Formats: sequence, C-alpha cells, structure tokens
Amino acid sequence: MKYRNLGRSGLKVSEIALGSWLTYGGSVEDQTAISCVDRAYELGINFFDTANVYRRGEAEKVVGQALAKYPRESFVLATKGFGQMGEGPNDRGLSRKHIFEQVHASLKRMNVDYIDLWQCHRYDPETPLDETLRAIDDLVSQGKILYAGVSEWTALQMQEALHLADKYLLDRIVSNQPVYNMLNRYIEQDVIPLGLREGIGQVVFSPLAQGVLTGKYKPGQALPEGSRATDPSTAQMVERFLTESNLRKVERLGAVAERHEASVAQLALAWILRQPNVSSAIIGASRPQQIDENVGALRITLSESDIAEIEAILSAE
Repeated sequence: MKYRNLGRSGLKVSEIALGSWLTYGGSVEDQTAISCVDRAYELGINFFDTANVYRRGEAEKVVGQALAKYPRESFVLATKGFGQMGEGPNDRGLSRKHIFEQVHASLKRMNVDYIDLWQCHRYDPETPLDETLRAIDDLVSQGKILYAGVSEWTALQMQEALHLADKYLLDRIVSNQPVYNMLNRYIEQDVIPLGLREGIGQVVFSPLAQGVLTGKYKPGQALPEGSRATDPSTAQMVERFLTESNLRKVERLGAVAERHEASVAQLALAWILRQPNVSSAIIGASRPQQIDENVGALRITLSESDIAEIEAILSAE
C-alpha cells in the first residue's frame, strides 16, 4: 500500500480507500461487508469512508462493527453529515444544531470516541457558512472530530470557506470529496487548481464510473445480469455513463491496460492517482476479491506517452 497526505494536513491516508455507499448496511450482507473491511485492512488500506445517510445510519453501524477489532490509531475513519435523517425541519442541513446532533449520533453508531474526518456532505445555502464553520471548529476543539472536509462543493464555495476560516481563525477544511473518473472530469477545471493552491486534497468517489470503467459493459451487447445497470435502485446512476461513445472508449482503453498486464479498472485507478492533488480514491466492494483487484492498480506507473494516449482516447467523439 502507498500513502499520501490528506491535503495540507499531516494525516497519512491510503491511496485506495474503502467506501460504503450503495453497499454496506443494506444490499451487501453484514458478514460479507465485514469480510471486505478485513481484507482491505490486511492489504494496508487505512482509510474507511461512510456517511450518516447511507441506509439511514446502518452503514455506519456495519463499518464501526467491522473496525472495532483493530487498534483505533491504526485506521482513519471518515463520515459525513447534511442529508435528511428525520422528518423534522432541523433534521437536515449544516446548522449548528444538526451538525452537533449528527456528529454525536455517528459517534454512537460507530462506537468510537472521535471521527478522524468529518465532511459536509453537500453545501447548505440555507445556513450561514460561518455558522457551519464555527460548529465544526467547536467539535475539533472538543476532540470529537480531528479534521474537517466537504463533499461536492464548488471551488468558489470552498474558497469562501477558507476565507472565513482565516478571517475568524477557525479550523480549515483539508479535503473535498468529489466524483472523479475518466468519464467525469469536471474537477480538473477549477477544483483541482484550488486544491493545489490551498492544500485541499481530493478524496474522489465513483472512480470506476459506477462500474462502466471495469469493461463489463460492451457496446451493442445486453447489460450483464446482476449488474448495477439492471438494478432498479442503481440503474439511473449508471445510465448516464452507458453511451456508445463511452463504451467504445473503454474498449480502446483495454489495449493500454493490456500493455501493463492490468485490467481497465486498474488502469482507471492508476490514471486518477497520477494527480498529485488526489489524496485517495474511494472504491466500493461487495466481495473481498474486488479489493485485491483494485489495489493492484498501485503497481502501475503511467508514462507520459501512456497519459497522452489515454487523453486522445478520452477526447475522441
């Protein structure tokens, strides 16, 4: 395993992180989820990501249960807050009330004394940003959370958060969790430049474009049975990537992967990790073997000619 700093912080996180979105606490049996966490830990993954809204807290419970056997100092536990967790008017958002209540609820569900990285799951236009930042700063001072981050914030929103933190001497955010993969590269325009300039590390999710970058979907062929594209609960998230153009690109990427004796999925992860501003790439796994496959990406070193060839494939119509 290889490790990188989380943004400008001194915290070291594994280049591959294990997430629990769409999997743990629901669609994957608890014992299988625990086996996945165990295998990730064995391979040197020390970064585990979840969120309060994943299965309304059930994912946090499973992740906490799985990690309970390991020394607390040996792993980095990340969770998030913002989404709807009840029926009341204050059961969502980034108000001081909701943040405090959900941080303590997450601590209880995961059965830990502190959260390494707590992230604002989305931006809240209904709460003053200084209120959110002060609540986070208080929780850092109390030792309930160690580092703060955000997810899917724009560069302008993060810049304003940094400005207010510096103005009022509040704890700075050190990470952002955006979607990033070969087929969705929006963060390259202004999010990554901000991250490089201000020390905000990207902890990217959906690195395999909901499975499209595994190569299992073929142009002109029926969708594989049991895949996310055929599951009514996840099909909508996959559909936008399932264009003929994208599937042809994935086929062409196969030739680059073969030269490295790798899978397309491994190539896709290695391509993401070429970015120095990426602190970690979050993978999902419904069985332990998938973790072995994804960690294999770390042995790939892409040359400048590889990257140029990949760019030509991705930019083709």
